[in-house]
Amino acid sequence: MLDYEFLRFIWWVLVCILLIGFAITDGFDMGVANLLPFIGKKEVEKRIMINTIAPHWDGNQVWLLTAGGAMFAAWPIVYATSFSGFYIAMILVLAALFFRPLAFDYRNKKDDKTWRKTWDIGLFVSGFVPSLVFGVAFGNLLQGVPFEFNDLMQVKYTGSFFELLNPFALVCGIISFAMLTTHGATWLQMKTTAELRNRARTVSQVGAFVTLITFVLAGIWLLFKDGFVLTSVVDHNAPSSPLGKTVAIETGAWFNNYKEMPVLFILPALVVVGAVLNIVASKANRSGFAFFFSSLTMIGVILSCATSMFPFIMPSITHPEMSLLMWDSTSSELTLKIMLGLALVFVVLSLAYTIWSYVKMFGRLDADFIEANKNSLY
Repeated sequence: MLDYEFLRFIWWVLVCILLIGFAITDGFDMGVANLLPFIGKKEVEKRIMINTIAPHWDGNQVWLLTAGGAMFAAWPIVYATSFSGFYIAMILVLAALFFRPLAFDYRNKKDDKTWRKTWDIGLFVSGFVPSLVFGVAFGNLLQGVPFEFNDLMQVKYTGSFFELLNPFALVCGIISFAMLTTHGATWLQMKTTAELRNRARTVSQVGAFVTLITFVLAGIWLLFKDGFVLTSVVDHNAPSSPLGKTVAIETGAWFNNYKEMPVLFILPALVVVGAVLNIVASKANRSGFAFFFSSLTMIGVILSCATSMFPFIMPSITHPEMSLLMWDSTSSELTLKIMLGLALVFVVLSLAYTIWSYVKMFGRLDADFIEANKNSLY
């Protein structure tokens, strides 16, 4: 039988998997949107870029919705606290994402440069804002979020939106933006031809280098920043309550898990190796390998962050003892069991459908294909 402790850990792993799935799939959608105004020099090239992601973007976005739903069901306290603290940031992300379906549907309705340029800007916003905000959010989690609970266990966020835009969080935002833009460039390498493909290769090499440098910089910076350490014993099978524990703040504490288990250094090493091999593969014109190594880089970034914080999910900088852990912020044992059963069925089905759709849409797009189907494509 699965005990409560193991179920809590399983759902920590599953949420990480959902975030990785979202980064790899919807990540290249956002990356292509980031690049649309810059490497699409001609109208036909912009249409090629848009149509490389058009068959997949809505399915890819399901990973984000699933991750949000999983957090709501598995970590309800975390969901409520994060949406209180990051409310404006979340609204900005949702507002930006609204532009994506509208731009896809309306951009080609009118043959006018100003009209299409306006929707191009909308698509860029739909990629740029989430790419940056997701990184900024993780940067703030690593620093601690200003929140507390009152006697009725109601959460109160004591910070402001502009406090989220601090230097370290912005560096994390740059990592996220560079990482996703690079991923979009590797996707375009696989799906396009001629000059557009060559420009994507160049962007991929530059983007991977920027990702690598900023990731290393953030890691060094984190060595000298305060982290959180659990200093009391927490019953991993007890009912969830974020109160009743003690937490200390120590400089460099986010590296404690790596010191205790040096084998975990393989995770940040994945980022370095993935970024370097992405540059090599892109330069060698091996687009499939470039996409694989870009995906490997993102897996390394997400798991490095998650492993550093474990078992913390959302630490409180103002009241460290009220920080949210994976051991004291979950739903009931019964809820986690029911959800696990459903996840094993529906996540596998969704993954199978996703793979099938990519297989069916395999191949490159070029100007001739766009011209031959100009009235039926975006």
